[in-house]
Amino acid sequence: MSRGPLESIPTDLFVKKTLEVKPMIQTTEPDAAIIDSVLHPTDFSEGSRFAFHHALKVALLAKSRLTLLNVSPDGSSNWSDFPGVRETLERWGLLPKGSQKSAVGELGIDVSKVVTRESDPVEAVLRYVRKHPVDFIVLATTQRDGRVRWLGKSVAEPVARKAWEMTLFIPGDSEGFVSAQDGSVHLSKVLIPVARTPHPQPALQAAARLVERLNCPQGTFTLLHVGASQTMPTFRCPDVPGWVWKKELRTGDVISGIVDAATDLEADLIVMSTDGRNGFLDGLRGSHSERVLRHGVAPLLTIPVGSLASSYLG
Repeated sequence: MSRGPLESIPTDLFVKKTLEVKPMIQTTEPDAAIIDSVLHPTDFSEGSRFAFHHALKVALLAKSRLTLLNVSPDGSSNWSDFPGVRETLERWGLLPKGSQKSAVGELGIDVSKVVTRESDPVEAVLRYVRKHPVDFIVLATTQRDGRVRWLGKSVAEPVARKAWEMTLFIPGDSEGFVSAQDGSVHLSKVLIPVARTPHPQPALQAAARLVERLNCPQGTFTLLHVGASQTMPTFRCPDVPGWVWKKELRTGDVISGIVDAATDLEADLIVMSTDGRNGFLDGLRGSHSERVLRHGVAPLLTIPVGSLASSYLG
């Protein structure tokens, strides 16, 4: 489907309708999925540094391993190029100034910095994931020549699609929802697009779990369905104290509807379920998926249906 930039699309292409909010169903499910390992591929750009703050925050909450991976075709990367974990934790007030390197481990996380000398960053990241399984990937996206790129190649989307793990995309021109200065979290408006396929329940569960683990006191989950009310799937809305659930209908192009809704709501985060056949990143490849990332309207968290982490953010 060819179309010009989204800014040029007439607004009357879309019809928006907010549905009455029904009583939410509280769900009680075991902690089936725990995040043991977080991977942050970095190209040392400013956008990657913002993504690093999110990866570090997730690792701290999960008390997991955190790997910072750089692909250096010419071997020119230096350890000093990596973001300073200890310095960041000191700035966030989690470690005293001048702490020893061993102090990082006392916070319950294990940090590794890896440089791999390969020409293809996508294959390099995927090869690392195959040898060292991870549960959560954090990637920065940037605008270059109208494409989502990293180290001169389209990286973010293929990695998320093939690695088949939860992936958080941080737009390169956005600081996201984790403060670089003090590590505080600013997350109160979460957009969750829902469709019959893939089933949205993993996205709902992950979104609820995320705001709980990040200690976000209040906010709104907006469930967006682009289509008719009778085609909206059934799902369970977890009870999250201080948070409310709202449903919204729009008509028109699905991807454009998501971008517009995120813009209108000033969403702090978009959360989407994905699957291997009809998922956002796999079934809607190319310009559609890149359009959402390229516009950088909000960080995007994708939850693969059937993955170990699809029910909860551990």
